[in-house]
Amino acid sequence: MSRAAELAAMGPAHGPNPRVGCVILAPDGSVLAEAFHQGAGTLHAEAAALADAAARGIDVTGATAYVTLEPCNHTGRTGPCSVALAESGIARVVYACPDPNPEARGGAEYLRQRGVYVAHEKNDAAADLNRRWFIAMERRRPYVIVKWAATLDGRIAAADGTSFWITGEPARDHVHRIRTEVDALIVGTGTVATDDPLLSARPAGVENPHQPLRIVVGERDTTGARVWRDANSVSVGQHDPAAALAAAWERECRVVLVEGGATVTTAFLAAGLVDEVHAYIAPAILGAGTGVVNSLGIGTMADALRGTDVTVTALGADTLITALFTGGS
Repeated sequence: MSRAAELAAMGPAHGPNPRVGCVILAPDGSVLAEAFHQGAGTLHAEAAALADAAARGIDVTGATAYVTLEPCNHTGRTGPCSVALAESGIARVVYACPDPNPEARGGAEYLRQRGVYVAHEKNDAAADLNRRWFIAMERRRPYVIVKWAATLDGRIAAADGTSFWITGEPARDHVHRIRTEVDALIVGTGTVATDDPLLSARPAGVENPHQPLRIVVGERDTTGARVWRDANSVSVGQHDPAAALAAAWERECRVVLVEGGATVTTAFLAAGLVDEVHAYIAPAILGAGTGVVNSLGIGTMADALRGTDVTVTALGADTLITALFTGGS
């Protein structure tokens, strides 16, 4: 199962599907085939491993398939893996994580009903790999990461509105690498009007093959801004964060990165729609300017929103603080 998890990690972090790996073992314990899911529209890990074995003339009858996620039991872009496994002659299937997707789960029971021995073997690596996807499936909305870059005194822009650049190049490059792993970026019309950002993924200054969907929330007219340069953009003509997430979900986005200004950040926090925060803190002090978050109506420390599983990472002169917020809905 550890090898299956290693394989799963080779798949793309973005996209509507989870990262899944599969290893097929002969009765004597030797590896017959292995594969991982390479993205939406390609064969799922189990089907890819079976196809690999078939292409090399290997008979998998009586073999055991180790897979990081319960085999799917529905037809989407590809057929159900439960059927493919049952028809292959595989004798045993061991999976690490139950499938939380109501449209796809049920593969384990399907296999049992057809005489295949099925076991659930928990694996932390497999679970961690798809943690965000699992939450998205359970809540039926994209997993939300909110990101900001701020000074030590919590300012995201100076009094004159300038915000380039609060953080240094290592921190900015890290943001671009995170963009390669998400399905959509969400900003407000205020950010678009003020900064005219490209909102693209450019780690090390190079355009990544995967470019997240650009979603703009708000009512201000931003015609002519660079975010509208191609069809990979969506306008949500209101301020409701739930509407932005619904638009993202409809376009098969499962993880989104909110990079809006204080108004958008506050709206997501106030709505209880934040799962994770990425705060890039620069060793600078302004004393005035725009704050990270507007009023949330919190009047006492006992009611403060507090994150868990906090990590602290040095990025050049800057510091990245990440925290999980499990109270999202």
